[in-house]
Amino acid sequence: MGKTKITFTLFSIMCTFLYSCKYKEYKNKQLSSYIDSTLQVKATSILENKLSELNALSGQIIIMEVQTGYIKTMVGLERKDSTDYQPCENFSQAHESALMHPISILAALETGKVKLSDMVDVGNGSYSVQDRELKDHNWHRGGYGKISIKQGLASSSNIAVYKTMEKTFGDDAQAYFNLLNKVNYGKPNSIAGIANLKPAYFVTPKDSGWSDTAFAWFCIGYNQTITPIQMLTFYNAIANSGKMVQPQLYKDSTTVINPQIASQTNIDSLKQALEYAVTDGLGQPAKSDKVQIAGETGTVQLEDGSYIVEFCGYFPANAPQYSIIVSIHKDGLPASGGLMAGDVFKQITEYIFIYNKFVSIKICLSQYMLERLMAASSLNHVLKFFMNFVTYIISHMHKIIRCAHARSFHKHLFAVIK
Repeated sequence: MGKTKITFTLFSIMCTFLYSCKYKEYKNKQLSSYIDSTLQVKATSILENKLSELNALSGQIIIMEVQTGYIKTMVGLERKDSTDYQPCENFSQAHESALMHPISILAALETGKVKLSDMVDVGNGSYSVQDRELKDHNWHRGGYGKISIKQGLASSSNIAVYKTMEKTFGDDAQAYFNLLNKVNYGKPNSIAGIANLKPAYFVTPKDSGWSDTAFAWFCIGYNQTITPIQMLTFYNAIANSGKMVQPQLYKDSTTVINPQIASQTNIDSLKQALEYAVTDGLGQPAKSDKVQIAGETGTVQLEDGSYIVEFCGYFPANAPQYSIIVSIHKDGLPASGGLMAGDVFKQITEYIFIYNKFVSIKICLSQYMLERLMAASSLNHVLKFFMNFVTYIISHMHKIIRCAHARSFHKHLFAVIK
């Protein structure tokens, strides 16, 4: 009688466990938001640590599924009166962004007048545009000299980008803006759940504020204001082979903004350049030995003298699943999108890589347990299965924690608990 009670109790525990898993899964499907709470907490911690290290003013992290546009994480932090960082809704705050470089190059590629392998002479890192000096970050070290457009992107060369625009568009800046409109740069104008989001603002040749130097500064990220979520939307389209989808916080069907923002050939070329920027360029701080990353770094100085340092990209580079933007607002130098925002990007991608292995194991175990219980011919078989399962989990906990070689781990586990 005692043995029967114990068996029944264990059986009840297992049924409750399986039911609770299925119930949680059902409840999660009913939630209105796509936000992953576990990932949200981790991203918040990573960003807060970096902001504290830099003594920064504020920061954002947004993580989106490439194919669907579902927003999995949306973190905003700012420091107000104290040294502590507090959550904030700063997602509608727009600013200038040096993440513009690849977008300008894509517009040039679409004309067919240039290729990424074309050479451009950036000289000593300083270039006169009318009465102003356009400079690269290494102008005080003598510049890059002659480099390819692809190398210019990897090096975040302002001069390489502008000289490419000069070669492609000449004095016809409006043709450049027509192409930006064609590729839907700056979209979307609104996103459900993000209050006060406004359309991106551009100073164009049709505006009274246009000047002889406006084009040079616009193509590298100035003379415009755009939010990180709008910038991420464009990079996500690059990752998605040219298909631009609407970012979504709340559950709904995927909305396509533009099925193909540019030719597949040019999209593929730009994807290779963004991967190169991480393996060989200023994006190397985002490089991971766990997963292949593609992206671009950006640093701009605002009118008040403060800096925006950013990194935007996606992973895995060869089959993108997630796109991420990291944007940090800080006072004074040093200011480096790669070293600062790129490092945050790397930490997040590596966490997601490991986190997804845990999720994979959890799903696999839940399914297998249910199948074995359904196949059990008696309570004794259920008890034997349960005890073998618990024994194996306890004795191999270190393997689960490491999440090493998930597939072989599954096979080993199933062989033991059969």
